[in-house]
Amino acid sequence: MDAPDLKSPQLYINRELSFLEFNQRVLAQAFDESVPLLERLRFLCISSSNLDEFFEIRVAGLKQLQELGSAPFAADSLSLEEQLSAIHERAAQLVAEQYRCLNELLLPRLAARDIQLLAHTDWTAQARGWLERYFEHEVEPVLSPLGLDPARPFPRIQNKSLNFIVRLEGRDAFGRDSELAIVQAPRSLPRVVPVPTEGTGRTLVLLTGIVQAFVQKLFAGIRVVGCWQFRLTRNSDLFVDEEEIDDLRRALEGELAHRRYGASVRLETSSDCPQDIVQFLQQQFALGEIDTYRMPGPVNLNRLSAAYDLVQRPDLKYPPFTPGVPRRLAGGADIFDCVRQKDLLLHHPYQSFTPVMDFLRQAAADPNVLAIKQTLYRTGNDSPIVDALVNAANAGKDVTVIIELRARFDEEANIELSNRLQEAGAHVMYGVVGYKTHAKLALVVRREPGGIRRYCHLGTGNYHPRTARQYTDYSLFTCRDEVGGDVHELFLELTSLTRTPKLSRLVQSPFGMHDAMLAKIDREIEHARAGRPARIIAKMNALVEQQAIEALYRASRAGVKIDLIVRGVCALRPGVPGVSENIEVRSIVGRFLEHSRTFYFENGGEPEIFGSSADWMERNFFHRIEVAFPIELPSHRERILENLKLALRDNCQAWRLRADGRYERLSPGDAPKVCLQAELLARHAAGASVGPIGG
Repeated sequence: MDAPDLKSPQLYINRELSFLEFNQRVLAQAFDESVPLLERLRFLCISSSNLDEFFEIRVAGLKQLQELGSAPFAADSLSLEEQLSAIHERAAQLVAEQYRCLNELLLPRLAARDIQLLAHTDWTAQARGWLERYFEHEVEPVLSPLGLDPARPFPRIQNKSLNFIVRLEGRDAFGRDSELAIVQAPRSLPRVVPVPTEGTGRTLVLLTGIVQAFVQKLFAGIRVVGCWQFRLTRNSDLFVDEEEIDDLRRALEGELAHRRYGASVRLETSSDCPQDIVQFLQQQFALGEIDTYRMPGPVNLNRLSAAYDLVQRPDLKYPPFTPGVPRRLAGGADIFDCVRQKDLLLHHPYQSFTPVMDFLRQAAADPNVLAIKQTLYRTGNDSPIVDALVNAANAGKDVTVIIELRARFDEEANIELSNRLQEAGAHVMYGVVGYKTHAKLALVVRREPGGIRRYCHLGTGNYHPRTARQYTDYSLFTCRDEVGGDVHELFLELTSLTRTPKLSRLVQSPFGMHDAMLAKIDREIEHARAGRPARIIAKMNALVEQQAIEALYRASRAGVKIDLIVRGVCALRPGVPGVSENIEVRSIVGRFLEHSRTFYFENGGEPEIFGSSADWMERNFFHRIEVAFPIELPSHRERILENLKLALRDNCQAWRLRADGRYERLSPGDAPKVCLQAELLARHAAGASVGPIGG
């Protein structure tokens, strides 16, 4: 039989449609009766926020290519026009499901638990009186209605801002006919307002309802005929020509101001908005029907996330948990002593992120520490990581920080952090022109009786304490000479003009990681052909790079058993006869965001496992500074492999990718329930982690 063409479009799933399938899996959590009620509302909001970013970045990029006349075909052969059409159809289905979930399931169930999210048509007389006073004292003073006429053109609408278009009848104070006005809600106003009530219940009202109920007060002497919500999504991808700038930070500061007014991408209106008004808005933003979505409810579901914090009902949320601490670190042990004894592996959020922060705090206070070097991609405002680096710089230590200013939607925060670090005397660099620094590395150089020793932290996730409680990631601490030497060479590469270093243990993008991963896949092929044990288990957030997919197809054809745990986008099509019948792809969506990247290669009975900052995407292989690091201790390899195998047995939160590109949720049926995250929580949380699993 002739070998199949592994580049055939039929073997690839469209990246954009795959993302929408992922968002469908997130939305499914909002429908899941086993998930606590307020957590279901939160998942609904996450699905809305995900869709926003998808339009701001991915759809915006496609539309930009369309305007430029570029017409590359996707790996699945869809043209730009076909992709945009398919996106609209699938996104419209998602939106309909979101509002069905809200209106038919969540709001009635919340009401049954004495939590009311009231539309203005359902207000009691008492609530209406309080809200009218609230409007007059808190809302009206910051609103500026903008009438539309030749002297007052249509205003600039900020990205994702809340707006109302109002139809009017009558003449204003100057005798002019009034027909339309725009009311823009300032972002300073809370979108969810708690209403005082008697008893233990909670009543919440959306700002949209308050404005619509009392909008007439903004137009004295003129009759309001109708008032409808709308929201505009704009292109939010920043463009900086790095070859033409002298100061990346200053260039980004200038570009951030323009993000609010990028090219129009999507128009959302309330479902009752008249067609002539919708068409008027489309004309203002140069958008068409394919860009328009009509919402049977508030136009920004993500704003409902405020209700989660406003309602203090622990019985309707996930039970709190206390991340475990390894036995070796219990009682405030010296982290340098622990790492000198042997490598330390942590699995967040089941195990605490505090040791990562303590590693840097202790380094800042230790007189024997000479230097600290760190990469920061996302770390959050008021970061204890940055506090430790500032303290170290103030203590006279040599502190070098590589801050990625272009970490999407964290640019402004990272600019502020860079200013703070520079003021403390740290050396702040912004990485390499043309390449985002996405690697998660920290290096502490310490003088000890035997000489200089390098202590390293390598991670699969960001140095962000808050997301470390929400994302699953691995942290590895080591002072192995080979690893420390490699990390030192990487920092030299990032901060100075050097040749590409020859690394002993680490694998780096954009130099070598792609080739290394393909070589390891090819090695499994050779093992399989020779009758030796051959298997690949790879866990990541996204799999879209075509050469890697082709290599996996070749391995499947050679008989290598391949299990892929891909949380989000996956362009590989499993289960195709003669191509990928030995490949299974699953996605796990649950309480925590599955973020860790781990790659297992059986290697003929001598397994290798890598943790990494990189997904298998073109950008990670070729356009970012990334690192994959080996897991050296056999006990650590066993732990990670056990976790991977547990993920492959999950039958509660796992979804299997079918050959047609759709996902089916697995169910235990009559078999015992296996839930990866629940099992790991039970093992690690609240004291259990002081046992052997802590090493």
